[in-house]
Amino acid sequence: MENSNKDIRIVVIGGGPGGYAAAFYAADLGMNVTLVDLEKNPGGVCLYRGCIPSKALLHVAKLINETKEAKAWGVDFGEPKIDIDQLRAFKDKVVGKLTGGLGVLSKQRKINFVQGRARFTSSKSIVVTKEDGSLQEINYDKAIIAIGSVIATVPSLQIDSKRLLNSTSALDLPAIPKSLLVVGGGYIGLELGSVYAALGTKVSVVEFMDRILPGADQDLVSHLQKRLSHSFGKIMLQSKVTEIKEVGEGLTVKIENREGVVEEQQYDYVLMSIGRKPQTAGLGLENTKVQVNERGWIIADQTLRTNDDSIYAIGDIVGEPMLAHKASHEARVAVDAISGKKVAFEPLAIPAVVFTDPEIAWAGITENQANAKGVKYEVAKFPWAASGRATTLDRSDGLTKIIVDPETERVLGIGLCGPGAGEMIAEAVLAIEMGATVRDLALTIHPHPTLSETVMEAAELFYGHSSHLYKPVKR
Repeated sequence: MENSNKDIRIVVIGGGPGGYAAAFYAADLGMNVTLVDLEKNPGGVCLYRGCIPSKALLHVAKLINETKEAKAWGVDFGEPKIDIDQLRAFKDKVVGKLTGGLGVLSKQRKINFVQGRARFTSSKSIVVTKEDGSLQEINYDKAIIAIGSVIATVPSLQIDSKRLLNSTSALDLPAIPKSLLVVGGGYIGLELGSVYAALGTKVSVVEFMDRILPGADQDLVSHLQKRLSHSFGKIMLQSKVTEIKEVGEGLTVKIENREGVVEEQQYDYVLMSIGRKPQTAGLGLENTKVQVNERGWIIADQTLRTNDDSIYAIGDIVGEPMLAHKASHEARVAVDAISGKKVAFEPLAIPAVVFTDPEIAWAGITENQANAKGVKYEVAKFPWAASGRATTLDRSDGLTKIIVDPETERVLGIGLCGPGAGEMIAEAVLAIEMGATVRDLALTIHPHPTLSETVMEAAELFYGHSSHLYKPVKR
């Protein structure tokens, strides 16, 4: 049977998790694929400057913390000796291995990889500015925009100082400072703050909202916040930074609290971590029919097609949640749509994971979202203090919760807090996508002793019984 895709010329702009997934899948379907990216190999921000290097460092941080905690178990490793250069080399090795591997996979698929910056000149053509300044024009049948997002900044707080870090420069581990202020209590700031705290830095956090991780439910966050209160210096909520100045060997920071009182404090380094934003400037969208909304995101339908029939968009550039795995799945939908399949991106659950210690993960609807939308729900919770496996790890600071539709008993959402929560959340996604009921989870035999069986026990508690937790029966 003749492959009808071989005549389709597709160009993918951006080599991140969405971009290379789209390019690789399109090539596997027989399309003529060109992939354009600024780096010499695919990978994008996630692999080069985001989720992969940060997780390598978080693994080291977890190891350091566990060696300290082992004293209570009768094992004393002594104080860790940290070689910052070797640690940096380990992180770079991880990145190099994975990006190099993607480069090999790209060549194996005979993808035309062009290193440079792309700009649309029409709905059917782009021009790529290469590193040497030369230009290459590329014509195509279909294009997929997958350029991701950029670091959000506060212009009034931007100063020319190497001591002012962002999520990229912080990963380079310029030093192990004595003190670090993290501006922003989201997942990026807390993850990077956890790394530096494990290395010996006194870390403080300032957050404008009344809680850290505002996207997650408070009963999950409370376990993390309690642990951070011991490993971090100060967590300043409902506060904001109003001024940053470089003074001698540090940065002087003015912080205004909820009462309007301004205090001046000095830190060795400041990490700005207030999120990410779409960046379409210079992409030449004005030469196409592609439209953006008031927040700067490209408008796309459920097939990821933009207002221009020739152009699709995926990943961070089309809106939240800004997650690598969302982009990868959007990539498959966009390519399938281009190949003529009837598809749509309409997931019931997109998992989110915060790789702190303990980890926090959730999928489906949260209590915050249910309350905001007026959705009726019931909650079943199982504290990890009652888990045998959590006890063997000396980690009772965890919780498993299931959000249930009271009429149908379908699982609407699951939240987890504790070691390994990020690995466990996949079960929740599968349950939600398959329309499982809470009874399905209760009747699913989980291995013992594991942390995963907390999902089963939480489901059992919905019906008023759990072997490892007493719940008085209402009479």
